[in-house]
Amino acid sequence: MKTVRERSDALERSFGPLDDPANPLGGAAFVAADAAGEVPPAAETVLDHYGLNEEFVPAAHGGRLRRMDELGRVLRPVFRRDASLGFGYGLNCFFAATPVWTAGSREHRELAAGLLLGGDRIAVARHGVAHGNDFVRDEFTAQPEPGGGLLLSGSKTGIANASRARGLVVFARTGPPGQARSHTVLLLDRDALPPGRVTDLGRRATTGMRSAEFGGLAIEDCLVPESALVGGLGDGYELSLRSSLVIRGLIPSIVLSGADTALRTVAAFAVRPRNDGRSSLDVQHVRDVLTGAFLDLLLIDCLALVATRALHLLPKQMSVYAAAAAYLAPKLTAEAMDEMSAVLGEATFAEEGAYAMFQKQLRDLPVTSLGHAGSAGRQVSILPQLPFFAQHAWFADPEPPPGLFRLHEDLPPLDLAQPALLGDADPLAATLVASTDLFESIPLPRQGRDGGVLRFLSRAFAIELDDLRKAFADVPQGDRRALASPHSLGLADRYTLVLAAAACLGVWREQQTAGPEADRFLADTAWPSAALYRLCRRLGLALPDRPAAAEQRVLAEVLARLHGRRSYDLYASSLA
Repeated sequence: MKTVRERSDALERSFGPLDDPANPLGGAAFVAADAAGEVPPAAETVLDHYGLNEEFVPAAHGGRLRRMDELGRVLRPVFRRDASLGFGYGLNCFFAATPVWTAGSREHRELAAGLLLGGDRIAVARHGVAHGNDFVRDEFTAQPEPGGGLLLSGSKTGIANASRARGLVVFARTGPPGQARSHTVLLLDRDALPPGRVTDLGRRATTGMRSAEFGGLAIEDCLVPESALVGGLGDGYELSLRSSLVIRGLIPSIVLSGADTALRTVAAFAVRPRNDGRSSLDVQHVRDVLTGAFLDLLLIDCLALVATRALHLLPKQMSVYAAAAAYLAPKLTAEAMDEMSAVLGEATFAEEGAYAMFQKQLRDLPVTSLGHAGSAGRQVSILPQLPFFAQHAWFADPEPPPGLFRLHEDLPPLDLAQPALLGDADPLAATLVASTDLFESIPLPRQGRDGGVLRFLSRAFAIELDDLRKAFADVPQGDRRALASPHSLGLADRYTLVLAAAACLGVWREQQTAGPEADRFLADTAWPSAALYRLCRRLGLALPDRPAAAEQRVLAEVLARLHGRRSYDLYASSLA
């Protein structure tokens, strides 16, 4: 099998330059297709030839899926161009199949693998939740029949690929409302269902990802065999939670890919010469926006790296990292997009031409990161773990294995049955504590450029972690009233920023010992100094002097990657 870099680069080249107006799969083509609510057929042909569905099938079942960090990386060339294409063609199929990979029988997995490897799609009809919305609240029900099997009925809107999918993963109500085990997961082959029982309800328009099909299905009195059950009767809610552990780790890669294109669009706008020979880059605020947006993407990618590699290395502790990454990545991206909009000015609203891709990404990004429950569900899964961490883990846990922060090192086999819903330790937070101790033990002259700033900022985050420990030290575990307060939600938000700082330090530290494989920019103290300064300012913590020299080096990297056609993430991948 080709390496992930070879696969990602091949997919990137297959699409051709995004900024070439003559490219039939360039930005202009995707903008035009988005306006028409369609995906360019030639783009799907590229993914057909590449075999993107193979990336969503575990290697044990004939696919290429071996590592979750690799899957996130392979998706980036697609999502840099069009979220509708990336989500509608394939990623939604992976989301749909995740319960099958997690808890399905051998027959279930073979069916799902056969569908995907054969070029078919799988759609998922999830259950409604209290923190959901009316757009996705309708549902299916399945009642056991006296002669065997279940009678499936109901309807659901907001299903991605509703009419295009042959495979259906249905979360159906099998118990009364309010019951803990009220839903069950079914895997169905639409071609094998009795004729006339499934009706397409038509497509619903969306503001973002306008080329993706979000349609509806109605199923009337359709008898399905008990063998269609994934897991057991009533396992639906648990399977939804367990699937989210896998899905959430991919969200940062999705959103940073769209923001990568947005940043490149704004950077190109900023460097273009005006009639007077100057450019927008002469304005300090513009330089700050470009620098800040790039730093946010690096922070997001650090969280993406941790969340996906922890599935392999820390399955019993990874749930909070996946939730934090999926919560924080869209938040940082949305704010960066707002700042970049101010730089573009009226060009933000361009519907054609060189800057039209920014408006498209601005519409698409909120939809790509919404997920089943959005940020509320991610916070809800973080909060219950914090009292335990405060009382048993913070300032007591050992550091995680170094491989958690290494970009290219191989990983143990992926086993989606291993991840735990609640973590029993917080080794990522231990990285922050260990980094602070390391800085304290090294004389300042040996810490190099920005060493004093990084030392100050690391200590500030360690103090913030201690403040969180004190805040949660006396909160009884499972005290829903205390955890549901606005104050606790605010603390959970602060905790995610602490994790982002820890992930950043972990990645930077591993680059110090990477030898010939080290990335020169990632090994520099500039980006972690500037990134942690940005996070500290966001938290309202005491700040050292602004690391202006470090920010200048980060800005130089922004411009170097613009002109050198490299991606704005940890990998600096070559672009077509």
